[in-house]
Amino acid sequence: MNFNFLTPVSDLVLAHNELLSSQALGKKIKIHSAQNGIPDLDDVDIAILGVLENRNDVNYIGEEFQLDDIRKSLYGLFSGSWNTTIADLGDIDKGESVEDTYFALKTAISILIKKDIIPIIIGGSQDLTYPNYRAYDNVIPMVNVVNVDSKFDLGDSNKPIKNNSFVGKIILDQPYNLFNYATIGYQTYFNSQEEIDLMDNLYFESYRLGQVSKDITIVEPVLRDANIVSVDLTSIKGAEVSLNQKYSPNGLDGKEICAISRYAGISNKVTSFGIYEYKPSKNDEMTSMLVSQIVWYFIEGVNYRLDDDDFSEDKNYQKFITLVDSQELVFYKSNKTGRWWIEIPFLNEVNNKLKRHTLLPCMHQDYLDACNNKLPDRWYKAFQKNCV
Repeated sequence: MNFNFLTPVSDLVLAHNELLSSQALGKKIKIHSAQNGIPDLDDVDIAILGVLENRNDVNYIGEEFQLDDIRKSLYGLFSGSWNTTIADLGDIDKGESVEDTYFALKTAISILIKKDIIPIIIGGSQDLTYPNYRAYDNVIPMVNVVNVDSKFDLGDSNKPIKNNSFVGKIILDQPYNLFNYATIGYQTYFNSQEEIDLMDNLYFESYRLGQVSKDITIVEPVLRDANIVSVDLTSIKGAEVSLNQKYSPNGLDGKEICAISRYAGISNKVTSFGIYEYKPSKNDEMTSMLVSQIVWYFIEGVNYRLDDDDFSEDKNYQKFITLVDSQELVFYKSNKTGRWWIEIPFLNEVNNKLKRHTLLPCMHQDYLDACNNKLPDRWYKAFQKNCV
């Protein structure tokens, strides 16, 4: 398997790892080192991948960065009672051009997801989500992307790709594989009215910071339905991170971002998870520790995945049918986990994109709303996309 574009984890981190407790996570990870090369991936479930690319950051002024502090923090944490095997594959350095980095990242992710290994990408600028998305071109027909961000990052797709406009490229570049795009934690004053309207017109989903902070559980269904989750560290409030990472006094707090990460891990569909916009400071313990804990909670979630979406046998679920404005809505509740789904009806006369999306994750509240003659918002948007 050709991963010759990966550079090993630094000797500094490996030396630090030697001093850790035998129970520490760093002692249980297969690590790509200069001495031993890339570890065998045969029984690996999760692979950590650094990407040292930030040239498409709109504020890029030539600064370099590395991920040693994050690795030191992560390796020093204790693992849960996990049964997953984790590898750290080291870093993808900047290529000759940004396109070279994109190609290397796309290649690496594509190899990993075809081997049923979940990559955790830790990187520079968030435009790296674009090659992450393109890695799915020949893997699954339609892709759902969730962006944890204060902004939609739609941008002007006619201009060269940047970290504030990569979603426009995902929507408009061929092949068209995007089915749903959702933003968690957006802050209205960072987004133009034009972008907010476009999100509505495309029937994409958006969850305001206030909604998420009031009830974090509202984001679980959209994460349960995601293939790719991309976290922008600027969505985290300034008080939670170190100096260079501070962006806004408002944002998600540490507990909220870790809960979101765990929901992403628990989702049976999430097959890649990225954390972007890392900007190290001199005294960087806060940010590197928070990123480590975000990664830890994602791995924790993966360990608690349950196959609860098999509705082929009656004993696995309960079925509920209700009428809303003469529209019959069919809900399913898993007997294993208590999680809910809603059925999206096929429109036979339409060239249907939804062959794999007949059941849409939802909340118990959506069923209660339907009983009170209110159409669930997620169902409505998915139904409208199905009609397009």
